Amino acid sequence: MADYQSCEPVCKGWSNDKKYRVLTGTGETCLLRVSDIECLAAKQKEYEIIRKFAGIGFPMSQPVSFGISEDGTKVHMLLTWVDGEDLETALPEMPAAQQYRLGREAGRILRQIHSLPLDRQDVPAETKKAKKLRQLTSYENSTVRIPGDETALRYVKENIDRIWQVPPAYLHGDYHPGNLILTPDGRIGVIDFNRWEVGDPYEEFYKLESFGREVSIPYCLGQIDAYFDDNIPLDFWQTLAVYVAHASLYSIKWAEKFGQDEIDGMVRRCKTALEDYAGFSEVVPRWAQERDRWL
Repeated sequence: MADYQSCEPVCKGWSNDKKYRVLTGTGETCLLRVSDIECLAAKQKEYEIIRKFAGIGFPMSQPVSFGISEDGTKVHMLLTWVDGEDLETALPEMPAAQQYRLGREAGRILRQIHSLPLDRQDVPAETKKAKKLRQLTSYENSTVRIPGDETALRYVKENIDRIWQVPPAYLHGDYHPGNLILTPDGRIGVIDFNRWEVGDPYEEFYKLESFGREVSIPYCLGQIDAYFDDNIPLDFWQTLAVYVAHASLYSIKWAEKFGQDEIDGMVRRCKTALEDYAGFSEVVPRWAQERDRWL
């Protein structure tokens, strides 16, 4: 591993990687991600995917180098540092029109990501339908169920066949304002590709309900509008509601390993989703139905 002028830990995020903001010998600020050697194959693939995304041309953490530590116990990748402010903290301080404009920019970037040609070997042999239902069962059998979850459970079970109906695509995997940067020139930079996958493009949007709408509803509207060139199909809303209902419930179970504070946060988000979707008797969330209120 190269010598660096400085090395500062980066503690944000859910990744198992150790992350550092480093100053290289040439004076360039970069992000260093370090993983155990057991992750070598997965990290090699992740680096390959980052190189694919980098070819599109939007601002992002660009690949610099990839390697194994001298003692053979660690694998590391070096990426350029995207300078600026986290979008999730910047958005609430902006006028609604600017929030919406940035949402549109994010939507156009996401459409570019999903438009990348797929390598045949990257397409999974199975969809996520069975996995989603297993996860839902684990929530149903847990001790963290919340009152009023029955309609959400029923909506997922009755509509699970709506997912994976559009062609699969490369996904960022965690696309929301917490993984986007407002650069000094007012553009959006994309970071944290470690949850990339190939899957249903519509799944990419459920984190707007989980993490986006609490930061900026105008941003959420802009991302969806621009992604679909202002012509949003009904099947998108119907499918997104399946992903939102599933994630809202299962995320509570998922958060157990992180402690009560995280469980409480997921419960709060789930209750918000139940309100937004009228207990999932509606497929378009109320914040989208009431767009004139926000724009």
